[in-house]
Amino acid sequence: MQKVAVKKSFCTTREAATLLGVSVGTVQLWVESGLLQAWKTAGGHRRVLRDSVDKLLHKENAPPQKEMAPTSPALNPQKLTIMVVEDDLALLRLYPTNLARWPMAPEVTTVNNAIEALMLIGRKCPDLLILDLHMPGMDGFKMLNVLHETPAMANTTIVVVTGLDDAAILAHGGVPPNIEILRKPIAFARLLSIATGLVSPSHLQRAPG
Repeated sequence: MQKVAVKKSFCTTREAATLLGVSVGTVQLWVESGLLQAWKTAGGHRRVLRDSVDKLLHKENAPPQKEMAPTSPALNPQKLTIMVVEDDLALLRLYPTNLARWPMAPEVTTVNNAIEALMLIGRKCPDLLILDLHMPGMDGFKMLNVLHETPAMANTTIVVVTGLDDAAILAHGGVPPNIEILRKPIAFARLLSIATGLVSPSHLQRAPG
């Protein structure tokens, strides 16, 4: 009789990291933040529910949009990387069109949900993260909480672009004081000023890992 392979209902943190393409530390962080469901065995080993891993993988099926502007090696030896997290598809198309005109020719990745953004950040942190706060599912406030516990994000500049007023932001607990808040409509001139300040060898030369 032919044996039927039975899919395990759980996996180790290392197995989950391999499936998701991130580090074990990132998986542990996502478990603690509630992105992944897990429990600990009597021996203290963490087991991750395979269903929660599959849900994250399903959200990543659609590849992120990228707009690559022409290279400008005279300006900086390494491209400035920018990630935009915004659920409004019209704005998501507007960002690459405008950012492609910037003199430093940044590499732009656009993502329409926080979970997919966290998965990409788990693999490589951008130099500049532009984040909306009001999004379905995991919103920008929760995403900021997760990023606050991510050591690799220490070299990333985060800017919030939102339509929420001060009262609404405070009602959600606010944002860290070191994060600049810009209002919609998008202030592309201010974003360019912030990005220009990041274009330097000392900022763009990251440590490996």
